[in-house]
Amino acid sequence: MSRSMEVQARSNMRVCWRRINAANNSLAALHAACKLQGYDLEVTEGPQRDVTCYSLNSVNEPSYRKEIERADCITIVGGPHASACWREVAAYADYVVVGEGERVLPALLSSIEAGSEELPRGVATSRGFVPAEFCTRLDAYPPFTRMKGFIEISRGCPHLCAFCQTPRLFGPSMRHRSIERIAEYAKRYRDVRFVSPNALAYGSDGRSARLEKVEVLLKALKGNIYFGTFPSEVRPEFVTDKALELISAHCMNEKLHFGAQSGSDRVLGAMQRGHSTREVIDAVECCHEHGFTPVVDFIVGLPMETEQDQLDTLRLIRWVVRFGKVHIHLFHPIPGTPLAGHIPIRLHAELPRTFGRLALQGRLTGSWLAPSVKVF
Repeated sequence: MSRSMEVQARSNMRVCWRRINAANNSLAALHAACKLQGYDLEVTEGPQRDVTCYSLNSVNEPSYRKEIERADCITIVGGPHASACWREVAAYADYVVVGEGERVLPALLSSIEAGSEELPRGVATSRGFVPAEFCTRLDAYPPFTRMKGFIEISRGCPHLCAFCQTPRLFGPSMRHRSIERIAEYAKRYRDVRFVSPNALAYGSDGRSARLEKVEVLLKALKGNIYFGTFPSEVRPEFVTDKALELISAHCMNEKLHFGAQSGSDRVLGAMQRGHSTREVIDAVECCHEHGFTPVVDFIVGLPMETEQDQLDTLRLIRWVVRFGKVHIHLFHPIPGTPLAGHIPIRLHAELPRTFGRLALQGRLTGSWLAPSVKVF
């Protein structure tokens, strides 16, 4: 008897979610979506009958591969790694949810429970894959229910940065949750935080700010609002006097988190970042003038970097920490991006020496040794 037929013979199918800290916000969103269809995801510390769901990224996927392969239950795997590498994941999991899961996962659970061989679009198996023909409308699903998470206000990104999976997973057009729905769920928190690829792009196409929309949103919210901090960072070209005046007037955060990614204009162009170092400098200075501490992300070890590019990045980092803090990421090739398959290049000796010194001074955090080795 197949696993699907075995479950069909039982009533009240048990659906579990494997606890993985990096996927807590996915759990919140998918628990809410599944609850709408009558499936209550039970959080477990390992695979359990009848069905166990996983959400994996490219860093943690190797740690769970064997567990999933050996699981004595039906396994469903989603998340950014599974979406980009569905053939690989379908070799050891029963089903792979490719892309957005709010609509696909409950439909798949219904097919499994019914013992149907017909799968919803957006589900891959070892036999093949038919892509979904829809995008999730955020207002169609609550951001969370009993399993709380940050409130996702926007999805998608028009900037095709070569290292980033966001536009490949969610598309190049931004979609936004309505102000009414955001405000409704924000009431359930004292401290309100958001998920967005660029918080200051709320209500816009992601290329030009519509700060009048941001203002209406912030005025509609109650409680302690944190906007433009992790996990709702912004882009440097969106950091303006008007934007920071709005955040100062309505929000509690004293920091603003944005990505520079490189101190080399040549590298920024090669990775299609869509801004220059000048805009990074302007954003840092703007934060300083308005009393915000800038927290600026940089990626080191990018495959297109030269030694001079690395030294240019180091020079900008040394300047940024005069006004704020820096967060370092060692380049990690993410499946499904133009830089997938590349490896980080060796760092100039001056970079790790300086990073270590700045970390001891409390001015730098992150990882320049390996993605799993972080300095806080």
